[in-house]
Formats: sequence, C-alpha cells, structure tokens
Amino acid sequence: MKRIAFFILFIIPSLVFAQRTYSPTWESIDKRPIPEWFQNAKFGIFIHWGLYSVPAWSPRGTYAEWYEYWLKNKTLFGNGNFKGSEIYDYHVNTYGKDFKYSDFAPMFKAQDFDADAWTDLFEKAGAKYVVLTTKHHDGFALWPSKEASRDYGRPWNSMEVGAKRDLVGEYVESLRKTKIKVGCYFSCKEWSNTLFCDDSITKYVDNHFFPQLKDLISRYKPDLIWSDGPDKYDDNVWKTKDLLSWLYSSSEVKDSVVVNDRWAKFSDGKRHGDFCSHEYTDGNNLSEKPWEECRGMGFSFGYNQNEILSDYATSQALVLTLVNVVSKGGNLLLDVGPTANGKIPPIMEERLLQLGDWLKVNGEAIYNTRRWKYPSQWTEGKRDWKAKGKFYVGCNAILKQTVDPDSGYAAQEVFYTCKAPCLYAILPKISEEKVILKNLQSNSETQIEMLGFKGRIQWKQKKDNIEVVLPRFEVNNLPCLYAWTLRITNVSPK
Repeated sequence: MKRIAFFILFIIPSLVFAQRTYSPTWESIDKRPIPEWFQNAKFGIFIHWGLYSVPAWSPRGTYAEWYEYWLKNKTLFGNGNFKGSEIYDYHVNTYGKDFKYSDFAPMFKAQDFDADAWTDLFEKAGAKYVVLTTKHHDGFALWPSKEASRDYGRPWNSMEVGAKRDLVGEYVESLRKTKIKVGCYFSCKEWSNTLFCDDSITKYVDNHFFPQLKDLISRYKPDLIWSDGPDKYDDNVWKTKDLLSWLYSSSEVKDSVVVNDRWAKFSDGKRHGDFCSHEYTDGNNLSEKPWEECRGMGFSFGYNQNEILSDYATSQALVLTLVNVVSKGGNLLLDVGPTANGKIPPIMEERLLQLGDWLKVNGEAIYNTRRWKYPSQWTEGKRDWKAKGKFYVGCNAILKQTVDPDSGYAAQEVFYTCKAPCLYAILPKISEEKVILKNLQSNSETQIEMLGFKGRIQWKQKKDNIEVVLPRFEVNNLPCLYAWTLRITNVSPK
C-alpha cells in the first residue's frame, strides 16, 4: 500500500509534468496538444488600433496600418495600380514635410475609448475570442513597455505619450469579466527600430523582442498570441524553438495559450504553431491542421477613411464567409479598425450586431462543430471562379460562390458542419422548391428541423439523397436572414 501511495503521490505527477515539458526541438514542440477552446470558438474579432489610426488614410485596396512604411519608402501595394508616392504626397500636403510619423504619438489620445462598450459589442456579435494589436510594425506599444521607449529613445508607449493609459490592460480587464478569450497580436519586426537589421538582429531578439514579449505575457496572461511579420529571418535567428519551449513548458499560460504560425521563416520549410493563419483568401482551405482566416470588413485592417460603402462586405457576405470558413474546419477572425479616439465606426458596429443576430439563431451549427466528410455541396458548373484583385480577395466574393454565380460557374448551395449526433446543413438560399441533400442516408431515428423555426419540416429519403420540402415563408416569419440551417439528427454519409 505504501508503494502504491508513493506511486500516486510522486511518480504519476512526475510523469504528467514530464509530458508537459517541451524541449526546444520541433519534434517535441509539435507534439504539444492544441487547447480545444480554439477549435470550438470558430469566430473571433481582430482589432487594429494604433498610431496609424490618427491619419487613417491609404488608397482604397491597401492597408492603412502600413502608413509609416508607405511614407518612408514611397511605395505601395494592394488591389489597384499605384505610383507609390500616394501616402507621401498626402502626408506632406496634410501635415507638412517636417511632420514625422512619430509626431502622431501625442495625437493618439484614445479619449473616447471605453473597453466595456467594446466588450459589450463583441458579446452581442457572438465572438468567442478577440485579438488586439498590442504592438504593430511601427513598434508603438499599447501598454507601458519599457523596451519600446528605451530602444526608440523617446516615449513610445501609450502610458507615456498620447492616451497616457494602459490600453491593453483596460482591454484585458474588461474581457476577463466575460467568457471571451483574450488575444494579443504582437509584431516581430519593427520598421524603425535601429536594432532590427542584419548587423544587430541578435541583439534585437535578445534585448528587445524576447523581454518585451515575456513582459506582455506576464502582465496580461493572454489566451492567444498572434505573432506577425518575422520577415526574412529564420527560426534560428528568432530563437523560436527556445521561445515556444518556454511558453509551452514554463510560462504562466503554458496549458491554455494558443499561438499562430507567423514566428519565423521556418528553416525546415514547415509551418509550426497551433494553427495556420491565412489572410484575405477565399476561405476555401481544407487543411487538416487547425486554421484561421483573418480579414477586414473592407480592404484594410486599420481604419481607412478613404474606403467607401462598396469596399465594405455586406452582412450577407459576412455571414456566408463565416459559414464557408467553418464548414472547411477553420475559424474566422474578422477585423474592426477603431478611430484614434477609440470609437468603432458605426458601419462596423452594425455588421457585428447583424452577425450576432444570425448567430443567436444558428450558433448551434457554428460553435463547437467540426468539418463534415463533405464540407459543401455544389451545383453544376465550373468551380475555378477567381475574384478580381491583385492581392486581396474581398469578402463579397463569397456571393459569387453562393447566391450570385457568374454564368457557367458552380455555386455552393449547401454548407455542412457536424457535432454528434447532429449534422447541420446551412442553406445560402431558400425557396418553395425542394432541397436535395446529396449522399446522405437516413434511418428510423432521423429527424430534420430548421433552427429558429417551430413548424414541421417535410422530407423523405430518395435513393442516395434526402429530399427536403421547405415551408412557405413570409417576410415576417423568417427565422433569420442571410442563411438558414437544417438540423439533421442520426444520419450517415453515403
């Protein structure tokens, strides 16, 4: 009995600890289990907010948060044809030739920022996690980072200049009152940091990058770290294996934290991290590894006052984008770009609330689900439709893949998600016609219902398919807008 007690008290905990200690090798790090909350979450909100929110200007089809880079390098890329000097010309005409990017810091006052108001909106939107840009590529920190001000030789964080507030702290404190997971975006590169160059990159990693990131983690204990911008340097330069070994084995968030795959130009050619991050794609990824699609509502992450209504995704497009991504096994991280004073633009607020209204009815088919054997069902036609755009696929492109296909092209007419014992068939369109759900086999216990609708749904097995007759809907008795979900219990794929 003493030997058994010894084994229980000392040996088993040692084995558990050993299993949770990861050595700085990819073989060890890649074995770390991914916290399940991330794959269950499905919908998150990105927030790009910083000094670039002061000018909040870039040509349509480009990233406004890259203002400093466009200004310094007189170059520009995105959806469109640009001469390259657009930002420089605008800056000189608006602020003057001697006005430096750093002069925006005192103007970033965030005077109307109310973290609780943001959190309330995110809850109503149905978001399960939020990711704030704690530091973008300009190096300006939204928390009292001593490394930021020390290495720039001037006040370069929101506690010392501008807002004179710990904006990350307020954001985290507010979200912690809810069940929403806290995410922190953290840029690897810094455009204007003199240490960020070939000659001193090791000093940058050891004296700036590492301690600054560890300070962020120690202070706020994020559930997710969204790294970005490692540029040309590989994982040996960034010491990524050492970092993730520490994060997963010794940090205060070792058991719960989730990270993306943008930590380095990986020397082995593989992607390492808990999930793969994609940006402004068509969302039709079928990776076996957990993945996430991130995008803005327009063509910029940071608020761009130059964008017009047609640049923004419609509410229908946002719902269908979410459905498409989730059906393929991914998460959608949808961005909002607050103004410099801390207000989320009304059009972005409206879109989030409309998404939330849809999720109130259909969230069961989104949260905690997994990819079905057949992620979606297509009509007849070509499936190689491509959106116009040099770099970024606009969110409204999903409409061409669903409700408004071009002549000769197929459309996804049903999206599937699953959560035992249920299969969910999400329809981008409803009519009085029959809906054919292909390659499904029912049994004596199969039931079909529509989420949000109390009436009976008629259906029958017809060879290898299930034929569903939808009820006659009027405008005032629709269960929701934009897409409609059939819950099918006890069914199997053919």
